Amino acid sequence: MKCLEKHASFEGTQEVWQHASTSLGCDMQLGIYLPRAALQGTKCLVLYWLSGLTRTEQNFIGKAGAQRYAAEHGVIVVAPDTSPRGEDIANDPAYDLGQGAGFYLNVTQKPWAPHYRMFECAR
Repeated sequence: MKCLEKHASFEGTQEVWQHASTSLGCDMQLGIYLPRAALQGTKCLVLYWLSGLTRTEQNFIGKAGAQRYAAEHGVIVVAPDTSPRGEDIANDPAYDLGQGAGFYLNVTQKPWAPHYRMFECAR
């Protein structure tokens, strides 16, 4: 995994990480908010936020305003990009198909099947 961003936020850190996904066959990104309690080694609850169509981890990080609440309550928030992206990934001009369309299932038809295996990621 590779850290792409790390910013101070409400005495914790808001980070973005990139990782190689074997299920999706491409690099993926996820945002993670770590409250001060987690940074100090305290066990914390984890909330996973799965965004809808066309959204990346950046949408949640910038618009939800969850960091303040998470800091107050000692909650780690994980917000992954929910769709494969990149030059080698099948795409479509429609917003609800192709890159940006995470449906949380395994697609069975070409050209989508090799990279749209979201159900596998949830196991």
